[in-house]
Amino acid sequence: MHSLDLINKKKRGQALTMEEIHYAVEGYTRGQIPDYQISAFLMTIFFKGMNEEETKHLTMAMVESGDVIDLSEIEG
Repeated sequence: MHSLDLINKKKRGQALTMEEIHYAVEGYTRGQIPDYQISAFLMTIFFKGMNEEETKHLTMAMVESGDVIDLSEIEG
C-alpha cells in the first residue's frame, strides 16, 4: 500500500477501507508519510468527502493514534 494510491482512489470518488485509513493515519504519526502527501490526502478528502463508514474509521484511527489519558479519578 502507498499513500499515493489512497489519494488517487479517493480522487476517483471511491470509498477507502478501514485498513487504508489506518495506514494513512499510522503512517503519518510514525513519520513514514511526509507532510505534503498527507496534505494532498486531506485535500482530496475535503473535495470528495467521506461516507459515514469512512468518517467513523478516520475518527477511530485518530483516537487510537495518540496517548490515552486516564481521567477516571476526576469527579464529575
